[in-house]
Amino acid sequence: MTQKRAGFADVNGTRLSYEVIGAGPAVALLHGFALDGRMWDDQVEALARQGYRVVRYDARGFGRSAPPTAEPYAPADDLKALLTHLGIAYACIVGLSMGGRVAVEFAIAYPDATDALIAVDSGLSGCPNPPALRAFYGSVSSRAREEGLERAREAWLAGPLFGPARERPDVASRLTRIASDYSGWHWTHADPSRAPSPPAVQRLGEIQAPTLAVVGALDIPYFHTVADALFEGVPDACKAVVPGAGHLCNMEAPAAFNKLVLDFLSEIFP
Repeated sequence: MTQKRAGFADVNGTRLSYEVIGAGPAVALLHGFALDGRMWDDQVEALARQGYRVVRYDARGFGRSAPPTAEPYAPADDLKALLTHLGIAYACIVGLSMGGRVAVEFAIAYPDATDALIAVDSGLSGCPNPPALRAFYGSVSSRAREEGLERAREAWLAGPLFGPARERPDVASRLTRIASDYSGWHWTHADPSRAPSPPAVQRLGEIQAPTLAVVGALDIPYFHTVADALFEGVPDACKAVVPGAGHLCNMEAPAAFNKLVLDFLSEIFP
């Protein structure tokens, strides 16, 4: 029977929902925007069966975690506080999209707590979104404020990030279910999250951990640009492209994605 526990951690001025499955070297999974820890369902048991202790959690304002308050915070600090709460001194940090951006920031801020970094279809602070993508993000927030959260969710799911996912009925239904539970807080509030200064893109050379940049072959160009920046800027980095997958490559091509991750981890934890 796989060891499993779940609960809430009151850390860093907030309350985070988390789940821990398995035993062994720790692997922390960070979700994308408007999603939550359920997006990693295809990875959790696969990793736990191979001897890893898997931590997934909902960031502030997502899933079952508390929304941000007026107090500034850094998402990487939330993760560090959660790991400390769980008695985990170091972990492999895996993040997708928004979660990838936070994972990179964590690896820079907490090198001694980072066994490895896997950034998937990742954002990167200091690597600006192209104008069309910024406009899309802004339009969804405007729709949330002017027309309501349901219309905003519809626009978000119909946007450029999820084209390949929409073509897979099983993935599309899971994506819709998770996004439908998103509170929309970040669309209707000013998030006091602190961006690192200088931005992470200027500090990639400081990352000491072995790093894997993963991107879906069908993802939009911005995320390929970020993967290239990580590959070129992090001293010990490699890059992998997942064929036939878009922005949610862990959900769209779970078998290929899991093999990439497990092969990479096996080199770190032989």
